Amino acid sequence: MLWGCAKLSGMSDDEEFRRIGEAAFDLARQGETARLLAFVEAGLPVDLVNGSGDSLLMLAAYHGHAGTVRALIDRGADVERRNDRGQSPLAGAVFKDFGAVVAVLLEAGADPDAGDPSARQVAAMFDRRLGVAGER
Repeated sequence: MLWGCAKLSGMSDDEEFRRIGEAAFDLARQGETARLLAFVEAGLPVDLVNGSGDSLLMLAAYHGHAGTVRALIDRGADVERRNDRGQSPLAGAVFKDFGAVVAVLLEAGADPDAGDPSARQVAAMFDRRLGVAGER
């Protein structure tokens, strides 16, 4: 199962919606912004999550697609939404060392101290720049 019904905010859990969700998650991973936004603009929840609690934003961030991240944020994606392991999109982008994605998320107000581990903790573990003024 891709996601729990409770995570779908009342959406049906039928096979067609499952296929649409799978396609949207793949588009987020691939950075196919225009195609992904067509789903969102047709009514797919911008904060849809998969069975691990990874949102479209998390998947786009973790795979380094700054343009897709920005577009999802512009459509209301929650930059603080953590997955089932407590990880934030910002921490994922810091872990993968995607500076452009980190910058977009910070600009949108992502909290570097949110999540477990937080983006700040990940940056310290891997000696990476967080992008916050005065931070290493």
